[in-house]
Amino acid sequence: MITTTNRTASGSAGIPFRSESTSRNRKATCLVRIVLSRTALLMTTNKKQILWVDDEIELLRSHIMFLDQRGYEVTRATNGSDALELIDRQRFELALVDEMMPVMNGLVLLRRIKELHPDLPVVMVTKNEAEELMDQAIGAHIDGYLTKPVNPSQVLSVVKGIVDKRRISEAQLSRRWVEGFGEISNRVDEDLDADGWLDLHNRICSWELELDEWGNAELKNMLLEVRLEADRRFARWIEREYPRWIASTPEKRPLLSMELVEDKLLPLLDGKGPVLFLVVDCLRLDQWMMLEPLLAEQFGLQRDVYFSILPSATPYSRNAIFSGLLPSEIERLHPDLWTKGDEDEASSNRFERQLLDALLERRGVKLQPGMRYVKVLEQEQAAEFERRVKDYLHTPLTAMVYNFVDILLHTRQSVEVLKEMLPDESAFRSVTAAWFKHSSLLRIIQAYGEAGGTVLITSDHGSIIGRRGAKVIGDRQTSTSLRYKHGRNLKCDDKHGVRIKDPPTWGLPRRGVNTEYLLTKEDYFFVYPTNYHRY
Repeated sequence: MITTTNRTASGSAGIPFRSESTSRNRKATCLVRIVLSRTALLMTTNKKQILWVDDEIELLRSHIMFLDQRGYEVTRATNGSDALELIDRQRFELALVDEMMPVMNGLVLLRRIKELHPDLPVVMVTKNEAEELMDQAIGAHIDGYLTKPVNPSQVLSVVKGIVDKRRISEAQLSRRWVEGFGEISNRVDEDLDADGWLDLHNRICSWELELDEWGNAELKNMLLEVRLEADRRFARWIEREYPRWIASTPEKRPLLSMELVEDKLLPLLDGKGPVLFLVVDCLRLDQWMMLEPLLAEQFGLQRDVYFSILPSATPYSRNAIFSGLLPSEIERLHPDLWTKGDEDEASSNRFERQLLDALLERRGVKLQPGMRYVKVLEQEQAAEFERRVKDYLHTPLTAMVYNFVDILLHTRQSVEVLKEMLPDESAFRSVTAAWFKHSSLLRIIQAYGEAGGTVLITSDHGSIIGRRGAKVIGDRQTSTSLRYKHGRNLKCDDKHGVRIKDPPTWGLPRRGVNTEYLLTKEDYFFVYPTNYHRY
């Protein structure tokens, strides 16, 4: 349980004055009193400003009085021209506009308001229930709709929902945070199994997204502390459990990378429509949560989760996905796969299509006219696929690897502008969502939806911000990856990393005699002693 203490100043603060004369001191004190009095006056008259436009406004006195009693000050206008003048001179939180008015009707006024003051919410009040009018109003970006006759409580409900939505939501957020934070903190202290860790991670991600929306730095820091503690405990748990998973059967362990195709993809190959198997390299769960709303309108979404194998890096995780095998098993079939460094993706992942073909053949899956495989490394390749997407819709299965998120992450390390744009996970989530909204990838997915197809979207691994350096010792043949190493005579502090002396017990390739692996824990990254102070 992590306990945080928040100390805030309370009560009144004295304002000391140091002056050479009593009269000067009195003058200063008087000035302070005047300022405080004016502030108090402003506070007492600080009602939310509502503009109500209706040519029969006098008939709405009871409604206006009702709103006034509940903290809203209503300014009245009987026609569109007067309303536009008032909006130019005064700031309003909301405009209520009658639809049937002479000279300038409500729909015309709505369009004028949105042209001149697009940020001002407008609610139309009308007797007309015609669907065509509703469509026109929605097309003009109406914010609400009330059908006459309306009672005061209906008006209040709409006004509160627009004007006070953020204030009410923040108040509810505070209440839910107290309960939710306590539950998450307690869960971290529990002896969790695989499902428990998945549930905890899902809860933390959900809260991260919600706090992003409200921008409360204090609550974000509290949640970060919980996540860091969860990372510490998870590292100890996975170090103990992972070798047991590798030694057991699929029925006795959670879903892992090498079981993803058989468990999730093969059941979709029923001939009822084209299937796109999309692997977005380096996409995290929290990022996916940002993308879901962009797909929810067109697709019925079903979210599931699985554990990546270790190390959770492209050469291991993605090869395991496409092959249905552990890296140690792949080594027997493709021994030359691991002869070059893991950083050479063109080398270490060059057999993905062949690995998937072999997996489908082992499972007796025969596709006509066969499976197609595409790897998208550049925008031009994505645009080309988008142009030819109709050709792929006649293929029962298309496997696509999309590298944008991974490229963005790695480019950030060397481009100063991206470092400024992506200082933390919150910014990374926002940029990923902004990219996806305007990407060729979204349009490709939508094309499959329009054709009645199915899209299985997954990731091979995620990413983490490395905050702390961990000293590592190895020879010149040791790999250069920051989060994991393989080589001979590797050493690091047990608090910072996991040392794997027998690779097959972790499902890893031997890579020759006496090869060992090191995996970092938590948010550590490996640094050689000669470079330690640089980081």
